[in-house]
Order: sequence, then C-alpha cells, then structure tokens
Amino acid sequence: MSDFIRAKVRIGAYAIGLAAAARIFAAATTLPATPARDGGACVPVGEWSVPGGGRIAAPEILGRAATAQVALLGESHDNADHHRWELQTVAALAALRPKLVLGFEMFPRRVQGALDRWVAGELSEEEFLKASDWSRVWGYEAAFYLPLFHFARLNRIPMVALNVERDFVRTVGAKGLAAVPPEKREGLTAPAPAGEAYLERLFASYTQHPDKQEPDPARTDPGFRNFVEAQLVWDRAMAQALADAAARNPDALIVGVMGNRHTAHGDGVPRQLQDLGIKHIASLLPWDTDADCGQFSADLATAVFGMPAAQAAPAPPRLGILVQAATDGVKVSSVTAGSIAAATDLRAGDVLVEVAGTPVKTTGDVRAIVGRMAPGTWLPLKVKRRDELIELTAKFPAKK
Repeated sequence: MSDFIRAKVRIGAYAIGLAAAARIFAAATTLPATPARDGGACVPVGEWSVPGGGRIAAPEILGRAATAQVALLGESHDNADHHRWELQTVAALAALRPKLVLGFEMFPRRVQGALDRWVAGELSEEEFLKASDWSRVWGYEAAFYLPLFHFARLNRIPMVALNVERDFVRTVGAKGLAAVPPEKREGLTAPAPAGEAYLERLFASYTQHPDKQEPDPARTDPGFRNFVEAQLVWDRAMAQALADAAARNPDALIVGVMGNRHTAHGDGVPRQLQDLGIKHIASLLPWDTDADCGQFSADLATAVFGMPAAQAAPAPPRLGILVQAATDGVKVSSVTAGSIAAATDLRAGDVLVEVAGTPVKTTGDVRAIVGRMAPGTWLPLKVKRRDELIELTAKFPAKK
C-alpha cells in the first residue's frame, strides 16, 4: 500500500471516529447498574458512571466528552491518584480529538509566557517551576502535576493559565468586588450570580472556616456576601480564560484542570461558561470509593470515574517556627522547643532572607520550600540577626 493510500485510510478512519463520537454525544448509552464493589461504594473502582444513569463504557463517555467545546476535569489537589486519572483522561481525549488546549487553575495569567516557553521546549523543569512562580502561586507538590505538563510539552499542546492573582481574590473575600478598581480586575467581566443550590453549598463551606468569629453566621452577613463574590470571581476568571481559548481555537477541545468544587453540580465554572455562551460542556470527576454516596446526585457531573480510597498524605515537614511578613524578608516570631529550628539555632526575631538559595518575601514562600523537603535532607538558610547576616543549615532527620 502506498504512503498516499495509507494517509487517506487514516484520515477516513479519523473522520468516521469523529462522526461516531458525535452520535455518542447525542445519545450515550449506559450499562445496567451493577452492585458496587469496595465496601459499598456508589461507583465501582476503575469504571465510569453517569450520576443517575448507571455505568457507562469508557469509549462512549470519552467519545461524548471529545465532542464538547470545553471539558472540565476536577481534582483534589493533594490526591496523587486524581492526577494520574487526569493524565489518563487527557491522553484518551487526545486520541479522539488530537487538537487540544489545556487550561490550568494552578497558574495566574501573568505567568502565561512561562507556559508558552515550557511547551516550546525552551525550559527545564527547574526553570519552568521558577519562571511560573510555582511555590508562590500554587505550592502543592509539583511532582503530581509534572507528568501532565510533560504530556503537553511532548505533544506541543498549548497550556493556558486560567487564574487571576490570589491577592485579587483575597481582597474580594475581605472587602467585596466593589473594593477592587476595574483597572485591577485583570479584565474580569461581571460574574453570573450564584444559584440557590450553589449558595447553600458555599454557606456550608463558609461556616466551616475556623476563623469565623460569629457563632451562628447568617447568609445575610456581609462576610458571607464577600465570600460568595470571591468564589464567583475565581469561577468567572477560569471560565473567561477557557471561553477565550475556545474562541481562539474553534476547532480544538479546551480542557480545564481545576479543583472539584469549581465544576461539581454544574455550578461554578460550568455556570459561568454558559453565561459566556459556551453551551457544550462535559464535566468529568474522580469519585473516591470512600466518598459520601449521599452527595452522588444526578446533577453532579457528566460522568465520574471510580477511584480507590484516598491515601492519607504524609505529614508535611516542619521546621518548628511561626513566621510573619517583614519588610526585609520573613520574620521568625517563635521557635518550638526541641524542633529542627531549635537544633539549627534559629531564634525568635531572626529574619529569613533566603531559604534553599531562594529569596523569600512571604510566609507562603517559606511554607512552600519547607514543604518540598524530603527526609534526610539539609536546608540552607540565610538569616538576618540584628545587623548581621548569618548562614545556618536545618537538618531534616531520615525517615524512621
């Protein structure tokens, strides 16, 4: 067979596959419900299920998602299996719809240039994480995300920064959206209002915050209003970036990677996307086998994938200090007796200037770097003590 004929066969097969996927989206069939395995879980591990509709074959649901304008993948940020599922799902979608764009909640718009350079192959892992300001803007374990970043790079799939600056969201949460001048809203348009069910879920989350001072807050509290506005800003920002990507790439599938709560029940990002004119949305979620089946409602998602019970994450490394922001670094306000910091001779009043060779300006900088420490490793510190600049080394004990 000639190369020309082989090419025609491949193109023909691809066209047939897309046509079949379109038919599947119009009328996806579900398999009969089967008794759940793994201790009564509502979704069997390793299988897809349509909430309210039962099991569905993987080729059918993935074919359905591949014909959408935007596909949203939810995650628990600290669950390694969720990230493996995302990679598996993105790879499957890419086989059905080779032209993809990947959007990530993890990055604010200002680091888009770093994402472009990474996909182009111009940066090493270390350079990319530094250029994208990973430890400051996100801080979760980079190893969870790197396989998906490498998949995008290997296949030259554009990566899009979906988020806005955390300071923007924090200001809205503290003072309301009206407190942020229009020129500082990073191009954000007015969010669609939250539906009643979303307000109920947000209120439940709001009342669980440990810093709430009111013993029994009401939904009419200004604090709750600001909390809702902050969530809507977050949702709207990501939806707007996804919609913009869809407009720039009308023949591509736009995939958004974000936390579960931004996409579940059609609230959050899906609602904002619809307000922006994106009507063809697929929402795919992982579902842990030990999750509460009472939350498994028919409106949860387009489909969910059964996952093993979440493994408890190891306790993060701790220096044993309390810190606060300072003009020239991060100030140590107290040191726990018997801690690594005490053994290192860190003292209250010291100002951390560099940690692991990286200048630190916020308490989040310090937490992110310390959080990446492995047992048995050493952490160099540069500390300002009164008028003297000294160097210390914190030694993390090996795992027992």
